[in-house]
Amino acid sequence: MPDIKYANFAVKPSLKSFGEIRRQAVTQLVQVAPLKVDETLPLLIQANIAGVNLVSWVASNLELVKSYLYQHGGILFRNFQVADVEEFEGLIRTVSGNLIEYRDRSSPRSAVHGKIYTSTDHPADQSIFLHSENSYAATYPLKIFFYCVTPAQEGGETPIADTRNLYQSIPAEIRETFAQKQIMYVRNFGEGFGLPWETVFQTHNREEVEAFCDDQGIEFEWKIGNKLRTRQIRPAISKHPSTGDFVWFNHAVFFHISTLEKGIRTALLSEFSEAELPHNTYYGDGSPIPADVLDKLRDIYQQNTIVFPWQQNDILMLDNMLTAHGRNPFVGKRKVVVGMSEPWRS
Repeated sequence: MPDIKYANFAVKPSLKSFGEIRRQAVTQLVQVAPLKVDETLPLLIQANIAGVNLVSWVASNLELVKSYLYQHGGILFRNFQVADVEEFEGLIRTVSGNLIEYRDRSSPRSAVHGKIYTSTDHPADQSIFLHSENSYAATYPLKIFFYCVTPAQEGGETPIADTRNLYQSIPAEIRETFAQKQIMYVRNFGEGFGLPWETVFQTHNREEVEAFCDDQGIEFEWKIGNKLRTRQIRPAISKHPSTGDFVWFNHAVFFHISTLEKGIRTALLSEFSEAELPHNTYYGDGSPIPADVLDKLRDIYQQNTIVFPWQQNDILMLDNMLTAHGRNPFVGKRKVVVGMSEPWRS
């Protein structure tokens, strides 16, 4: 592997392997090492002294940061100077240019500043299953960033999992079936549960919704009472455009009715037929995904999940295709904001 140049480092490491660099790259300014022993995700880059500005440091070490991100899938920046949400936005622009508007939504979010949003407005007592942001869509962000303004009193972690490991952990026969059949996502808007279509598509104009759906390969059907049903068939497995790795990149488990917490699932099924549910998933040919397959996939997510507590001013940068994320329930005030960048069309 070619030498990696360390800008702003007091001493240039004389190491031959990337693994040695990760373990031993300790300098006057930062320390670089995996957050957890025997786990490559996330990589922790931690300031050793007070007052190191994160945006400036990343700008001076941009290629190094990008190489770390491809290797590990996620980087946790800790103990750096991050003044506010505007500076967080500046970090995203430094790494990957303009931010993306959150459109074709699946999670309730509120705008905080420009295209920075609350990570989710989902109720605090409920968990959010691991997923890759907008992996059900034709266009999705390659990078997603989280900024912990205020950690929860208890819980509220953002669990993560390496999608390369997920792919490798799934039995070959299950992978092959999904590779051949793909996934069908069915969503219903305007039934009183879930997000209304006006929020999801960020418009009140039906023609704009139809144009977006046509462009993104989404089948749509307007129903009585200003209701909308959409269907879209997407891959379950993707190849990362930069690393060439195969990844488990989809919402097959996340959107399936069986993944919802029991009380919510029971309430929905008592109110709606399966066809009218706010969202559900099938194989791409419309056939049901077997319960034992979904159980197996949920187990694999669980086995590959990595959890760490947030600290104030932590910033987590994820390659959205290489690392899935979720959210644990929490107690107390919690403010974690999110920004996305680098739109990619499959």
